[in-house]
Amino acid sequence: MDIFNEIIHNKILIAGLVGWGSAQILKTIIFLIVNKKLQLERLFGDGGMPSGHSATVTAVAVSVGLECGFGSPVFAIAMIMAIVVMHDAMGVRLETGKQAKVLNDMTEILEKLSGTELSNEDKLKEFVGHTPFQVLMGMILGLIVGIAINMI
Repeated sequence: MDIFNEIIHNKILIAGLVGWGSAQILKTIIFLIVNKKLQLERLFGDGGMPSGHSATVTAVAVSVGLECGFGSPVFAIAMIMAIVVMHDAMGVRLETGKQAKVLNDMTEILEKLSGTELSNEDKLKEFVGHTPFQVLMGMILGLIVGIAINMI
């Protein structure tokens, strides 16, 4: 049971999980407020405000810095990974979501013309990336979570 004890007391792991979980909960609440409907898949889905990816990797990087030192090689790795993940969320994944929206709109037009309908499983996911603001808000959330978890 020593391994289990080490896992549940690993502040870096806990910070990452709390960062992700808090972002997903906030994302669901914000979606509910903006769209006036509860969509529980937002709890586990990609895209939206704030970025769960950014909150997770920032919380981990901050926790690594506080635990191992901001001059440590481990912090350097965590920081580079955080930058790559956040850049990807704003770049490739954001463009993928935009393309999915256009393709779904085109498919909807073709469905109306042909009288057939695609199932929800066949439609492309549109919430896959983040705007720079969503990434920034996720990063700020991750900073707060990383610091808070390491103060406990």
